[in-house]
Amino acid sequence: MTSPRSPLAHRIARRLLPLGRSSRSALETPHAFAVSAAHVQTLEGPGPFRQALLAQIAQATRRIVLVALYLQDDEAGREVLEALYAASRARPELEIEVYVDWHRARRGLIGKVASEGNAAMYRDYTARCGEGVAIYGVPVQNRELFGVLHLKGFVIDDAVLYSGASINDVYLATQGRYRLDRYHLIRHAGLADSMVAFVQRYLRASEAVQRLDRTPLPATRELQQAIRHLRKELQHAHYQVPREALSGTDIAITPLAGFGRSGNTLNDTLLALLRQARRRVVLFTPYFNLPRPVRAVLGQLLRRGCTIDIMVGDKTANDFYIPPAQPFRKIGLLPYLYESNLRRFARAHRAHMARGQLNLWLWRDGDNSYHVKGLLIDDEIAVITGNNLNPRAWALDLENGLLLRDPSHQLVAQHEAEWAALRRHAVRLEDYHALDNPRRYPAEVRTLLRRLSRVRLDRLLNRLL
Repeated sequence: MTSPRSPLAHRIARRLLPLGRSSRSALETPHAFAVSAAHVQTLEGPGPFRQALLAQIAQATRRIVLVALYLQDDEAGREVLEALYAASRARPELEIEVYVDWHRARRGLIGKVASEGNAAMYRDYTARCGEGVAIYGVPVQNRELFGVLHLKGFVIDDAVLYSGASINDVYLATQGRYRLDRYHLIRHAGLADSMVAFVQRYLRASEAVQRLDRTPLPATRELQQAIRHLRKELQHAHYQVPREALSGTDIAITPLAGFGRSGNTLNDTLLALLRQARRRVVLFTPYFNLPRPVRAVLGQLLRRGCTIDIMVGDKTANDFYIPPAQPFRKIGLLPYLYESNLRRFARAHRAHMARGQLNLWLWRDGDNSYHVKGLLIDDEIAVITGNNLNPRAWALDLENGLLLRDPSHQLVAQHEAEWAALRRHAVRLEDYHALDNPRRYPAEVRTLLRRLSRVRLDRLLNRLL
């Protein structure tokens, strides 16, 4: 076990603890693209998301730029790669680029046999199909533990397909099971151009960002100086956004990036939006582990009388949940850790829950999993993002999101339909007693939680996960 005074623990603390409040006002420059409400579409699930992705790839004429945490070596990943190469063969002039996390692409799955990871599949496709698809690995940090590429967004010509989902069987529901996220298709040339320009300026131009579909691959240690430079660039990275006037049916859309524990535009904007809420907030997060500033703002909103709905996944809808009948592994502790966090939060706010001002929802649908995140505020603000709203996203990962401001309430029906669909597989907690008491957790879980709590490593884990 790592000593609290070890160099690794010290480095973790430096990257996680804030340096102080940012002096920038998150909403002082309300630049945005004016997008017709008719060009903003909420997709209904992973099936329509997959169909839209493949259809957009097949129709592409100029560019395809996909950014995700990973493109997996499985049926769905190969289906998308096949579609990309087919588009390249049909139109050789197409610019096709895929950006994934460097570390995630070069290892196997957690708990599985060690392997060369997804990068081996990328090299195999290049050897068989040629150079039509460029796949880049982005090392946001020197180690995956300290942060990953969590940027999201697929740009195909002038369409932006935005979801927190990555590309694999469960995200695209190709094998019967699915991991639920949110899915939006937005058609706007300026927004698409801005998102591509960000990727090309900050990622493709960096010496730290390497092609994964070619050999030999450099060792991460050879890239350390370039990675440090990339981190410095990302701390100030931003999208180029004009200030466009809205017509009566337009939505103001602002792409936002965030990286690091201070001066983070995405974090600052999320907090500012929450502080400005007047009546109602709906918050989605897959893992209940809210950053301290978010918890503080939610407490202020409750005291002001706002209604807050928070939807999280049941512990059995967590990717790392291990059913009691299966052999336990330490990674299976995580769902219980998140549920313990939720139980403490519910207990602290039991009075607000009793009068219906705070509504906590647990999502569960068979053996499927939950990965939904974002915000709905009053009837005017929506944030679609890959940000899990946890300390890791807040301080370590490279994140982005789209802020949608809807002063004429053009999208209210779409948001309400999405919210209603999510509640079909969710239950509202009456009080904190509806959640399992940690004393009734499996013996292995109780033992681990007790050991972690004894040396306060549970707090460190909450900041890293």
